[in-house]
Amino acid sequence: MEPAKISPKPETKSDAGGKLGTVRGFVKEIIELVVVTLILLIAIRGLIGEARYIPSASMEPTLQINDRLIVEKISGHLGQPIKRGDILVFYPPPEEMGGRDLRNDPLTLLGRWTGLPFLPNDPAFIKRVIGLPGDHIRIQAGVGVFINGQLLDESSYIKEIPDYDLNILGDIGGRNITNEFIHPYAANGNDPIIVPAGHLFMMGDNRNNSEDSHVWGFLDQKRVIGRAWVLIWRRLNAPIYPPILSE
Repeated sequence: MEPAKISPKPETKSDAGGKLGTVRGFVKEIIELVVVTLILLIAIRGLIGEARYIPSASMEPTLQINDRLIVEKISGHLGQPIKRGDILVFYPPPEEMGGRDLRNDPLTLLGRWTGLPFLPNDPAFIKRVIGLPGDHIRIQAGVGVFINGQLLDESSYIKEIPDYDLNILGDIGGRNITNEFIHPYAANGNDPIIVPAGHLFMMGDNRNNSEDSHVWGFLDQKRVIGRAWVLIWRRLNAPIYPPILSE
């Protein structure tokens, strides 16, 4: 006598509804997690700080290519004034970007707010504050930078002394990031270089290999992202051992 076969229990509406509810609950949790993560990213980047890496040699020897650092924003929100010598990260002026300014489409804004690498991100520069509002700037090749007639002591951080002269606004100019020659103050080129209110004069520590204020002019302080705070990663060169140890 053959054993009785047990037929599978047919799926009821309550079983199907339970599975659907589980899927909906899982999707809801994922959406909530994504939303909370985005809110935290936006809050941290907007109020506290963000990570940045150094893509060029313009700040050598202080900062090297591929260095990673934290840019802090708390001091700016608290109204701490910018000082000469501060290293700032900022969005470059449109003249440096071939006339293009910050885009405000939804994806670019989300990329700017969150820093997610798969979203569009606006390019940012990092330079040192040299001139503050009201400062008279002059640069003499082979000598250095003069602020209000006084030679600035930069021996502790620059790579080399500038090899160019900057005496009047008309001297500011050069090739920008799109390889176009710009001359931002041609209209009033004979005027002295005096930093206007709400602006800064920025320079890279690698003075002769830096696209900075000597090329594109004054930086609007509204374009500042934050202050360079702490270096978190640097690629180290392999140690050099005495020849006797390699024999």
